[in-house]
Amino acid sequence: MAFKKRLEEKVLDVDASMQGTLSFKDPVNLRINGKFEGILNTRGNLTIGSTAIVFADISGDNIIVGGRVKGKITARERLTLLPTAIIEGDIYPVRLNIAEGAILEGICTMLHDFMNSEELARYLEVDLKSILDWANSGRVPGSKEGEDWKFERKAIDSWVASGKIER
Repeated sequence: MAFKKRLEEKVLDVDASMQGTLSFKDPVNLRINGKFEGILNTRGNLTIGSTAIVFADISGDNIIVGGRVKGKITARERLTLLPTAIIEGDIYPVRLNIAEGAILEGICTMLHDFMNSEELARYLEVDLKSILDWANSGRVPGSKEGEDWKFERKAIDSWVASGKIER
């Protein structure tokens, strides 16, 4: 019998109460069904189940919300709000899908493929001076157009994932 090397899907199903920071550099399928407080930084898929209560700033690729979330959500690929979703906080998706019945109390700002310096500072949650210092010294991928800097979101995401960001 031949051995086939297969990539196993990384699945983490949290059905408890947790506090702290969860950060994943590799793609995972994370599902939260219980209570979580803190910071969530994920790659891959994040599902907030219909019974979940989350007080966190969330950053991820593909995020599906069915429960209650209080905090900022940044979705690099897609944010889906199911009919049972209740969001209290600002959302920053590239693509957004809202089912009838979902509740959003906050501001939605769609992420674009390119960002200026101010948008990048908000996206990375750093001050504008740091962004301009990094851009002027070539430490962050970007291009100058006239007096303004332009940053491609995918290049920034790769740069952050590589660990080259300085905070």
